[in-house]
Amino acid sequence: MATRARPVRVAVLGAGIRGTEFARHIRRSGGIVVALAEPDQTRRDRLGAEHAVPPESRYDDWRRLAERGPGHADAVVITTQDAEHAGPCERFAELGYHILCEKPMAPTEPDAARMAAAVERAGVLFAVCHTLRYRRYTRVLTELLASGRIGRVMSVQHLEPVGWWHFAHSYVRGNWRREGLSSSLLMAKCCHDLDWLGYVIGSRPRRVASFGRLSHFRAEQRPAGAADRCQDCAAEPGCPYSATRLYRQCLGDPPLEHWPLGVLTPVATERALALALAEGPYGRCVYGCDNDVVDHQVVALDYDNGVTATHTVTAFTEMTERKTRIFGTHGRIDGDGYQLSVYDFRVGLRAASETITTYPERVGPHGDGDQALVNAFLSAVATGDP
Repeated sequence: MATRARPVRVAVLGAGIRGTEFARHIRRSGGIVVALAEPDQTRRDRLGAEHAVPPESRYDDWRRLAERGPGHADAVVITTQDAEHAGPCERFAELGYHILCEKPMAPTEPDAARMAAAVERAGVLFAVCHTLRYRRYTRVLTELLASGRIGRVMSVQHLEPVGWWHFAHSYVRGNWRREGLSSSLLMAKCCHDLDWLGYVIGSRPRRVASFGRLSHFRAEQRPAGAADRCQDCAAEPGCPYSATRLYRQCLGDPPLEHWPLGVLTPVATERALALALAEGPYGRCVYGCDNDVVDHQVVALDYDNGVTATHTVTAFTEMTERKTRIFGTHGRIDGDGYQLSVYDFRVGLRAASETITTYPERVGPHGDGDQALVNAFLSAVATGDP
């Protein structure tokens, strides 16, 4: 990273899971969280205390922070809900703040256009958190492709395995369950993947076709005798989507207490969990929610450079890393976010394979991408070099 005269000062808008994670990445990168805006007081105070943000710089609404005017920070990180990105982006751009915005940029084209126009008028730095681009895994893969190791790339097959319990948590019971509240599944979950495919392929799609359905998490799929809540349900022991089983397994495990349990309750105790399951949205039967986003979808893409690709997203998997196969004229690459297996057709009838391990151990779905993205953003702000 570039040498900085002083630490970059950042305001965080939204103290949920992603806001909390980005604040920690900012500190690791040498930046300082100097202000935050979050309507939930427990989350606001917790994040404020973690980063020693003075009480007078903790706001219950980003508009109140904006009233402070320019100069309170150098940049803002927008980690509000998807449909609430455009407003703060426009306002803080007007005030001269540089902006790092969680994906998706916006769930509608008019909002995205408003945001782009605002940052262009203001001349501020703006980035969207497509963190998969920043992974070491991605860098190794793109270098392999650029070297011609598998010849000319012809087609790509990409899978986003959401995971059965993750899908139930976020897209059936949770904040992203309805398009009207957030966005489509492709926008909310797979904008990472569609951005990454274009980045790796090095081209823009000229034609796209897509099909998806909400097939399983529907009222007519409810098992006989199922109750409205898992705590009261006779079918719960045999249900793979049991909220009681899922969230109780998180107790005593700090990473799982942070997420997903931290979405239900800021206090990781049996009593707090029982209350959340009895009264909150995350204790509901997955066959009796108000969800409308698809639970499986496929996208077919035809790129300007002649490459074709498919992207599949599905709820019905274990929660694991994305899987990608890249087919070239001289070989094939299989990747799982951790390892790359390279098959060379030029060896003979039995294509030789080489395995390249990009990390010393298994990493999460974003790997080192979040931290690398924050490093790049803060360096760009500090040096004025986009």
